[in-house]
Order: sequence, then C-alpha cells, then structure tokens
Amino acid sequence: MPGSPFGRAVLAALVEKGAPYRLAPVAPGALKSPEHLARHPFGRVPVLEHDGFLLYETQAILRYLDRVLPQPALTPSDPKRAARMDQVMNVNDWYLFHNVANVIVFHRVIGPRVMGLVPDEAAIAAAMPKALTVFNELAHLLGEKPYFAGDSLSLADLMLAPAVEFFAMIPEWSSLGAPHANLMAWLTRMQERPSMTATTWERVSELAKAA
Repeated sequence: MPGSPFGRAVLAALVEKGAPYRLAPVAPGALKSPEHLARHPFGRVPVLEHDGFLLYETQAILRYLDRVLPQPALTPSDPKRAARMDQVMNVNDWYLFHNVANVIVFHRVIGPRVMGLVPDEAAIAAAMPKALTVFNELAHLLGEKPYFAGDSLSLADLMLAPAVEFFAMIPEWSSLGAPHANLMAWLTRMQERPSMTATTWERVSELAKAA
C-alpha cells in the first residue's frame, strides 16, 4: 500500500539487499477483505510471502530478510549495537507510531491526501507533547553516530526513516526535528540512499499500478 511507512521499510530492505521482489498492492479498502485477512488476520500491511512462507509484522519480516539474505548485513554483530538497533525499532513501533505518527501524520498527510479529510488541529495539538518526547529521545539515542546502531546502516534506520520523513513534510517538523542537527543530518543521509529514493510514495504508486 503506497504511503505505508512499514511497507516502505520492507521494500527499502529488499533494495539494500539487491533482492528482486514482486509487489502485490492492497488498497486501503481491501485491508479487511477475506482474501487479505487470510494473509494477515489483523488486516494490516506489510505481508511477506517467500517460497510459500507467509509472514506479517514488519520487525519479523525485516529480521527474516536479514537472515535469508545475509549480505549486506543489516544487523550489527556487536551485541550492544544490536541491542540499540532493537531498542530503536521498538521506539518506532510503540512510541513514534502509537498516538504520535498515527495521529499527527494521519491528520496532516494521510487523511487529507488519501481520504480528503480536513486535519483535526485539536488532535494534532494533543499529540505534540508525546511527539516532542519521542523526537528528543531519538536525537539522544542517535548522538554523534551516522546511524542509530553505529557506523553502518541497520534495520533500525530503515524502519525509522519512512516515518520520520513524513514528519519532515509537515509544519510540526520545525518543533520536532529541526532543533536536532544530528537527526536532520541523519534524515538527509537516509534520503540520499537508493533504497529510499526507490521507495517513495510516488515510486511505489507507479509500481502498484504496474503490478
């Protein structure tokens, strides 16, 4: 589904691995269809099918891909760096997405662009305190490193970048991301990677139409 940051993380990982794939797009209105629920009983995306093996949940998919497509490695061999990667991935799922991205990004980007909705300014304002906490912590976790788990790209960066890029598109970025020079530099670094340029909303929409 174009616009899904979780789906984009998986596509970006496949590009980083240089792995061929076939995109099977699911329209928002089909997420609860019997056909899709047979693949994902909770009606979400993404879902991976590989050699007859079905797998949902983005973190599980990313780790699976890193095991079956080992080069280049996207999980640090150092235990502490691998733990930091895991931590950041969970910050993305439990704190950035829940009640932050799924409120602010929904009302600023997804709702207006996909559903023609008017942003709910009260809902956005209510989510901003938690958003500030999340972005302050992300800047702290990144520190002076080029990537969240150290000197090399990891699954954490691929999972986080699609969501953070949405925030960079909206007015709230001036309060959330712009005050953190390290996050700004990291996002630029990520946006310059071929895996990100190949998986933009526009590019995935083109792939979906051709599927």
